[in-house]
Parts: sequence; C-alpha cells; structure tokens
Amino acid sequence: MNLTPFLVYWLCGLVLVACALRELRARRWAHGAFWAILAAIFLLGDAIKSAAAHGDVLPEQLAGIGVIALGLIAGFLRRAPVADSAQDRERRTASAARLGHWLFVPALVIPFGTLAFTLLQPIVRVGGIAELGRADATLLALALACVLATFAALALTRARAGDAVNETGRLLDALSWAALLPMLLAMLGAVFATTGVGEAIAHITAAAIPVQSRLACVLAFAAGMVVFTVIMGNAFAAFPVMMAGVGLPLLIGQHHAQAAALGALGMLTGYCGTLLTPMAANFNIVPAALLELRDPNGVIRAQVPTALWLLAINLVLIWFCAFP
Repeated sequence: MNLTPFLVYWLCGLVLVACALRELRARRWAHGAFWAILAAIFLLGDAIKSAAAHGDVLPEQLAGIGVIALGLIAGFLRRAPVADSAQDRERRTASAARLGHWLFVPALVIPFGTLAFTLLQPIVRVGGIAELGRADATLLALALACVLATFAALALTRARAGDAVNETGRLLDALSWAALLPMLLAMLGAVFATTGVGEAIAHITAAAIPVQSRLACVLAFAAGMVVFTVIMGNAFAAFPVMMAGVGLPLLIGQHHAQAAALGALGMLTGYCGTLLTPMAANFNIVPAALLELRDPNGVIRAQVPTALWLLAINLVLIWFCAFP
C-alpha cells in the first residue's frame, strides 16, 4: 500500500470520531455532532475530490453544508466542567516530579521527527514515499512524527492508549471551535488570493510607495504581513495575499530577492502579528481562558515586546539574507 497524504486525513478523521463518541457518551450532543461532522469531512475528503473530478458536485455541496453546520453548532459549544480533586492534583504533581524534563521529549519528537523523515524521504523505497512531492512528503512526515510522539508519550508516562484519546478529547473540548481557526484562516488566504486581493494590494502599493526603492518594498511587505495577520489571525492567510501583491512582483521580480529566503522570513514576520491579535484565538484567547486570567488580553500584552523585537530582527534578516 502506498502512503499518501489522504492517510493523514484519515488518521485525523479517526481521532475525531473517537472524540465525537466520547462526547456522545457524555450526552454532550452539540459537541458530539460538531466533531462527527468534521470527522466525516476528513474521512470522505478523498471521495469528495474524486467525485468532483468526475463532474459530480453534490458531495462538495454537502461538505459545504457541513461547514455551515459547524459554524451554527459552534455557538452552542461550552467547556465541560472539570472535576479536579485534591487527589488528582497530588497525582499530577507526583507524576511531574518523577518525569521532570523528560516531559519535553514527546513534544521534541514532533519537530525533530518531521525533519528526519523529510530528509530521509528521497531515499526511502517503501510505500511510494520517494515519489511523493515535497509538500505531500512533509505532511506525511509530520503525521509520522506525531504518531511516534504519541507512542513516546505513552511509554514515558506508562499510560494506556485510551488515555491518549481521553486527553485529546479534553484538549479539543478546551480549544472548542478555535481548534479549526488555522485551517479556516489558511483557506481564507487562498480565497483572497484567488479573488484577486493580491493584485489589488499590488496596485495600492505601487501607488503608495516608491517601488524602485528596495527598502520601501521590504517595509511594505513586512508591514503588510503583520497587518494582514492581525486582521485575519493567521500568517498562513496573510502570506498568499502579500506574496502575490508585494513579494512576487516587487521584491522577487523587480529587486531579485531569493524566493526561499523571502518566503521563510516573510512567514516569520507574519507570526509577529499572530502575537498581537485576538483573532488568533487558539493562541491568545483560549490560553487566557484556560489559565483564568483576569485580563483576557493578558497573553497579548505580555507578547508585545517580543513581537516588536522580532519584527525589527526580521527586517534586518530580510535585508541581508533575501538579496544576493
């Protein structure tokens, strides 16, 4: 059997099915329906794409109705009450003291495992991995690293597989609909790029700044990445718009910037905006709610100095690294 990106979506779908069943057993019907609809979209994505390729648009329309249903149900989602007894707190404290810094190992397995699997992809001769494109191979590498991290966490904590499902459900319950924001906002960026927002930005930029100045174009690109990220809540949504509007026509086409360096540093610049916006709810608003902070914008306020310093450093890096 060849390994394809659809296996990643099926794996996500199975996890969501388990979370939906967990919520239904608890008689939390809205939550169960929410994760069940999302699971169906993940599991049936291959069939929907295949039907669309053969001219059958009904599955795509049903998927669209499912997305609308997710938006309607999201307003009814509430975090489940947490029974936190003194015995539970003592158990967690003892477990944390026993494991110490080893707790970070499963988390580190994900980035380092993704990097290792990606680098090994061209020489792997099983499952058709070597024939995958770079984007598909990276997605598959991330999924394999997450599976490996799950096994590492189970081995380290001596927990059962059912505990992983329960903790996944608990985390999704805490994040609620905000867990979908990165995907939805990334799609929003693609929609903006397809509908010509990037070209409109290009015309506005050409009229507002001296495009023959490399410095002016760099500042416009960086500022646009930050502002659009603040508005849309995600650098993935801002990137296609600013790259189409400023990056490709001006920095790469006119000033001959290196595309790879500009793309990497441009995304990092957009993350400065992520630190500053309540639209990035899963990063900045949900943690404040989970920690029961008095100031709902406390996370953002704490991140402002980091965002500004990082923005200044990124401007310097773009200037010296993106241009040969």
